[in-house]
Amino acid sequence: MPPNFDWSLIRSFLAALDQGSLLGAARVLKTSQPTLGRHIAELESQLGVVLFERTGRGLVPTATALQLADAAREMEAGALQLTRTLTGAQAQTMGTVRITASQPVAAQLLPPLLAQMRQALPDIQVELVASNQVSNLLRREADIAVRMVRPDQGTLVAKKIGSVALGAYAHRSYLARRSTLRQPGDLLQHDLIGSDTDLAILQGFQAMGYAVGPEAFALRTDDLVVQWQAVRAGLGIGFVADYMARAEPDVLPVLRGQLPIPPLPMWLAVHREIRTNARIRAVYDFLADGLPDLL
Repeated sequence: MPPNFDWSLIRSFLAALDQGSLLGAARVLKTSQPTLGRHIAELESQLGVVLFERTGRGLVPTATALQLADAAREMEAGALQLTRTLTGAQAQTMGTVRITASQPVAAQLLPPLLAQMRQALPDIQVELVASNQVSNLLRREADIAVRMVRPDQGTLVAKKIGSVALGAYAHRSYLARRSTLRQPGDLLQHDLIGSDTDLAILQGFQAMGYAVGPEAFALRTDDLVVQWQAVRAGLGIGFVADYMARAEPDVLPVLRGQLPIPPLPMWLAVHREIRTNARIRAVYDFLADGLPDLL
C-alpha cells in the first residue's frame, strides 16, 4: 500500500461493489453520486489500478477489485468492531470514578450519599480524594470535583448545587466553663481554633474592625477535619460549616446572626467528557441530585 493510502475510501469502494452503481452506493451511504465517483477515482489513483469498468448499466468490478474485496471486507469488519467497542466503552456504567472534595465534604457529606449510590450503581467503584487543594480535572487528577470555587477552565462543565453556611461553634462543655459571648468582640477573649496559612478568618476579624494576628488562635491547623475534632473536644471556638455541627448535638452555635460570614457556593465540576462517558455521567447526576438536600 502507498504511504498516503486513504483507508476511509474503502467504505465507498465496498458500497459501489455491492450496489453495482454509483447512484446506488450514494443512496446507501447518504452522500452524492459525484462524491462517490471522486472516492472511487481517488482510490484507483492511490492503488494504481482500475477497480470498475463503467458501462451503461452501472459498474462492473475488475478482477483486481474482486481480489481486493475480501481484504476490504476484513477492514470494514475491523472498523465496525472498533466502533462497537468504543460505543460500548462510552455506554457502560462499570468501572471506577475518581471524585475529589474538601476534607469536610469528603468526611461528612459524601459517605451517606455514596452509600446510597452504591445501592443504585453497584458496578461503579469510587476513588475519593479528600483534599483542600483544587485538583486539575484537565490533567485527569479526578473525574468529578466538588469545589467551593467555580472552575475557570473553559473545557469544564460546572454546576452550582447550593451554598454552604458557616458559623462559629463550640462544645457545650467549653461554653459551660467560659464567659458568655454577647457580641463579636467577645470572641477575642476566648480560645479560638483557626487555620495556619489560610487568612480567611483573620481577614473576617479585620473586616469587623479587629486587627488581630495568628496569635489570636489557641490552635492553628489547616486540616479542617482536625479543626472540627478540636471543637468537638471542647478545646475552643471554631468556624465550621453548619452541616458539620448539625450531626453533633453537643456542639452549639455561638453569636448566631451576629457574624458576617458569607456562605460558600458549592460547585460540581466535571470535564466535558461527561457528555459521552455514561459512567461519569451517572455519578455526576447522582451527586447533583443528592448533595443539595444534604446542604
